[in-house]
Amino acid sequence: MIKNPVLKGFHADPSMICVDGTFYVANSTFDYYPGVKISASRDLANWHTVSYPLKDKKHVNLKGNPTSAGVWAPCLSYCDGVFYLVYSDIKFWANYPFKECYNYIITATDPAGEWSDPVYTDSRGFDASLFHDDDGRKYYMSMEWDYRKKDGGDQFTGILLTEVDAKTLKPIAETKKIFTGTDRKLVEGPHIFKKNGYYYLFTAEGGTTLDHAETVARSKNIYGPYELHPFKHMATTAFAKKTSYLQKVGHGSLCEGPDHRWWFAFLCGRPYGKLKTCPLGRETGISEVVWKEDWPYLLSGTQVPDAEFNGYGEPQEIKEIDYDFTSAEFRGDFQSLRVPAKYEIVGKTLRLYGNEVPSSAHEQSLLARRQDSADFEVETVVDFAPTCYRQLAGLTYRYNEDNQYYLRISWDENKNERVVGVLAWDKGRFSRTPDEKEISVGKSGKVWLKVSVKGEDAVFSCSTDGVNYKTLPGVYCATKLSDEYATPMGFMGAFVGMMATDFERKTSYADFLSFKYTRK
Repeated sequence: MIKNPVLKGFHADPSMICVDGTFYVANSTFDYYPGVKISASRDLANWHTVSYPLKDKKHVNLKGNPTSAGVWAPCLSYCDGVFYLVYSDIKFWANYPFKECYNYIITATDPAGEWSDPVYTDSRGFDASLFHDDDGRKYYMSMEWDYRKKDGGDQFTGILLTEVDAKTLKPIAETKKIFTGTDRKLVEGPHIFKKNGYYYLFTAEGGTTLDHAETVARSKNIYGPYELHPFKHMATTAFAKKTSYLQKVGHGSLCEGPDHRWWFAFLCGRPYGKLKTCPLGRETGISEVVWKEDWPYLLSGTQVPDAEFNGYGEPQEIKEIDYDFTSAEFRGDFQSLRVPAKYEIVGKTLRLYGNEVPSSAHEQSLLARRQDSADFEVETVVDFAPTCYRQLAGLTYRYNEDNQYYLRISWDENKNERVVGVLAWDKGRFSRTPDEKEISVGKSGKVWLKVSVKGEDAVFSCSTDGVNYKTLPGVYCATKLSDEYATPMGFMGAFVGMMATDFERKTSYADFLSFKYTRK
């Protein structure tokens, strides 16, 4: 049995396809660079990162984008030997009543290879998608945002559909509104699938929180009218908030496997701790789908996906990863923030150059990976020789600029040596380890840095020999690193990684000799 979620940690808005027996899932990446994470699996149990297609400024420029903006809700599709990727670059979203977005389409013959120059489509809404009909015609769709409507969901005014040229992907017909959603409101995330002459419109509704849902409707005409699924919402946990292991179910996609079984990939979350938040972010789950009277239903027979399912294999559990910085595994797991991090590999060492401060939305220098288990430990070894307090490097455990922890090495001119302490941001309020409680680690040499997380508690420690650790004062709240705790809200998940900061002359660097991630 395969236990949900299959892609653990921050893997929101899954778009899944199956090509020649390989399943591919594209996920949103928001603030993180390169953009859009594409994962692959032959068995639905064991996944690896194929690529991050948005790795060039021609594809996306996130510099200055506010937190939880950036790359939203990609749509991955395949037709006649070509992979298509539709994505939104959100420039701002929390400043009522406007949202500024740019929607694009790129193509590739190999998802791990080079992707084409982007084709700009529109800025009318986000969560754009592409459908390839069996007659060779192609249709582009997105949700519509109307800033004139009142707050509370009414700005989500429906799904817009436009036929586009099969080669240029430019519009060739009038745009039509084909669906306005249900009383759950907040209709978004459209995808169209076709089976037995029916067009099936899948949309997300209710907002990406505990009231989330996947609405399904069908029509014999792609432009509608669409009739609603007998359940209205094919999948939701809105009515199972106290009973389901998975919550927030919605925003999904449908595909057929090599054995003609059908699969639904969906967004989900796992709240825990006193705050009942989801530091692991919105994750990707999968459910088998069965067809009854030309309607898709979850195999469970209810609207709630099963916690486990039978796929094509069994998961291979890996407890500890000691990263090789030259490996594909490292490149697949780690991302920078908004822009490429300034680093180089020197032998087996990762040299990270200091850049902007931890509150910057422009050019921070960090490389981090997703937290994918409630209990984990990270240990990294750093060789860093700061010359002033404006040069810092170490371990970052973060959600965004306003909610993060930075276990950093820096210079104390009064002690005339390096010190280790924690910088913390809680809803933007800054605090740090008092000077007298920082730990001295000498003028030079390697320093071991560690964060140990058990559920909602995070503890930081350091060592100069890798054996004898000293613990920094305080137990920090890990569950604050979450969508629910962010202001006004957020759409990502907690990351942990390596960071270097220099607001002196931007000339310093830190050598990271190792990075070990252990699931507890």
